[in-house]
Amino acid sequence: MAAEYTACRRLSAIISHMQTRNLTPLDRLLSSANNALRTVAAPAGRPARPNPAQNITETELNPAQKRHAAGLMRVNHAGEVAAQALYQGHAAVARDKNIEAQMQRAADEEFDHLAWCEQRIHELGHEPSRLSPVWYAGAFAIGAASGALGDKWSLGFIAETERQVCDHLETHLQGLPTSDARSRAIVEQMRDEEQEHGENAVEAGAAELPRPLQGLMRATAKLMTKTAYWV
Repeated sequence: MAAEYTACRRLSAIISHMQTRNLTPLDRLLSSANNALRTVAAPAGRPARPNPAQNITETELNPAQKRHAAGLMRVNHAGEVAAQALYQGHAAVARDKNIEAQMQRAADEEFDHLAWCEQRIHELGHEPSRLSPVWYAGAFAIGAASGALGDKWSLGFIAETERQVCDHLETHLQGLPTSDARSRAIVEQMRDEEQEHGENAVEAGAAELPRPLQGLMRATAKLMTKTAYWV
């Protein structure tokens, strides 16, 4: 883990330098590798923004409540791993530089979500999903493949994904223990920002995805959430 984290820090320095010039295909490859490393092979580290739960007092939860809350937050963390990969996959093949920049900004906010979820999982005495590399690889491939069809379809995929994520987060707000105010604060802010990401995609020209594809996305997400809750 230490070696991967060191590599991640070195690549971050490279990426910071790259931001001052036009990106070559090699630059994009290094950027994707950096994001993958910091997402799945190293601790999420310090988010750019404060944790929404930082000023909320921890409440007493029994072992069953902790286990359940940790399972739900592990699912949310897995979703954020996939979101990182999805946005990076789209950005890697985006044709419009403004859309690429929009997706990079969204990915930065999603990284805050990732860090907040990881912090909360650890507070509850549990660990994130051990299948994070699988979630990342699959979502990156989907993002790049849909993005290759054109920016409007890439944006359409983002918009539909965020709609489904918001629905999913609403069910978690209903399922979390009522007394778990710290987890609830994180999920509420995530929901609001995911909704904004979806609306931004629509405003940028997202195409509506065919209903069969929407259904396939829901089925895939259901498989991931059921697995990540336990593993």
